[in-house]
Amino acid sequence: MSVDFESFWNTDPPFRTGLPPETYTSSEFFELENRTLFRTHWIFVGYRHELNRVGDVVPVTVAGQPVLLVAGGDLEIRAFHNLCRHRCLKLVDAPKNCGRLIRCPYHSWSYGLDGKLKAAPHFGGKETAPPKDFSPADFGLHEIECAVWNDWIFVCLGPPEMSFPEFIAPLERQLENVPLHDLKPIGALDFGTVNTNWKTLMENFIEPYHVQFVHRSTTSQPLTDHYTIIDRHCLGSGCDIADDGNTSKSETLAVSSRFLTLFPNFVIGLYEPDQIGVHLNSPVNAGQTCQRRIIYVHKDNPISDGDIEKTRSLWHQIHQEDHEICERLQQGRASPAADGGILSPHWENSLRNFQEYLARAVDPASSRDRNTGSTRPT
Repeated sequence: MSVDFESFWNTDPPFRTGLPPETYTSSEFFELENRTLFRTHWIFVGYRHELNRVGDVVPVTVAGQPVLLVAGGDLEIRAFHNLCRHRCLKLVDAPKNCGRLIRCPYHSWSYGLDGKLKAAPHFGGKETAPPKDFSPADFGLHEIECAVWNDWIFVCLGPPEMSFPEFIAPLERQLENVPLHDLKPIGALDFGTVNTNWKTLMENFIEPYHVQFVHRSTTSQPLTDHYTIIDRHCLGSGCDIADDGNTSKSETLAVSSRFLTLFPNFVIGLYEPDQIGVHLNSPVNAGQTCQRRIIYVHKDNPISDGDIEKTRSLWHQIHQEDHEICERLQQGRASPAADGGILSPHWENSLRNFQEYLARAVDPASSRDRNTGSTRPT
């Protein structure tokens, strides 16, 4: 599918437009993203602590393709195309522990946790020996590039557009004083399928403009205390609030925070003094995204079960407020009257940068260089 990005690139500051509506609603455009963006970029796919035993396996979908995350004998996380080399059956269809072998349920071809073929029973007939000239070494699982950063797992299907150290560098720069290695997960929120495009969830997190309107009952973070963050492909916003000594007792989110993303789909929120939330937005199709959130605190934080449940409840409510808005955005973009909209030069400049990265990824010929930096309104 060819999308005309001409109006997107050619609007001049201060009032730039957003992406064309079909980039959110079209199945053809979603397939274009699968063929380009989701094959060449580092995609966030899972949480390390959910593969903490030898033989733990978790199936995920990347660019419409079945992928398998595996905790090997050395507990290193590896990623493979999730298909048997015999007849291409999807090997694993739900998270589980497979022991020391990944066994195909169709004909029992079996693979080690390193992806090597260990057994192909009766492939040569009644004899247990393999057929002449059959080399098991030629039929191991196809491995995929995989990287683990703290508790978060990333994969890249094709040759990556950039190395993983280069990819993670701007986020490391933004979080250089945050002890990420000292975090412990205390709760998970699984929202299942949200009826909106994956980009809408990402963009909603990046911009602070909506916070005091959409979250008026769940947050106490005035818009005037916010600023936007643009650090290469690390995009988002922050909010600095004076501590009045009562924030820990508040029933709303009323703390200094930073809301950061790494293009295309990594999301991390930092909330003083030591809470962190990481979202996993997994695209399903043009109009649906699966979303999960893991909540972390410092490992020495003696948080009680009651406080954990209160925290989960607050974040569940905040996400539901976002989901309602994002689903209505999806509905509105189906209108023939919809266009790219108009973006605030003050509050939605980081969102615009996300959209520019998207346009470059799917159609490099349409792009033109843009200066990037860090913007903090006064």
